[in-house]
Amino acid sequence: MILSERIDAIESGYEFMLAYAAQGRDTDRDSSGSGAGFELREFLQKMDKALDGLGPLIKSAIDTKKSNLGASNDFLDAVDEDAKKALGLVRLIMAQPDVSSMLIDNANASIHLRALLTDLFIIDEAFDF
Repeated sequence: MILSERIDAIESGYEFMLAYAAQGRDTDRDSSGSGAGFELREFLQKMDKALDGLGPLIKSAIDTKKSNLGASNDFLDAVDEDAKKALGLVRLIMAQPDVSSMLIDNANASIHLRALLTDLFIIDEAFDF
């Protein structure tokens, strides 16, 4: 998955999580095997895949652009840490047998996920991905 696809998967997942949080659900389980709960798990799986190894991929992409990576290194280290923390959060949610709207609402408020989203906006603007 290329960097822009990863960023899209993370942003789309977050947007879906905002909508899911507003539904007031106690569980993501649907008797039909489809619906919002099924979609939530799909978005979380895409986010998991997009977050795994994101930091090194971003460093590599910036290095490829012949940018002054040294000037950005401290920030890129923080992006890597934010991505790892967001990945841990996504995996914690996916491990739950039931995912309530309240859990997702709190995940949406997590500083780790919000920091990563802000990091990605900054990277996109600074390095034009």
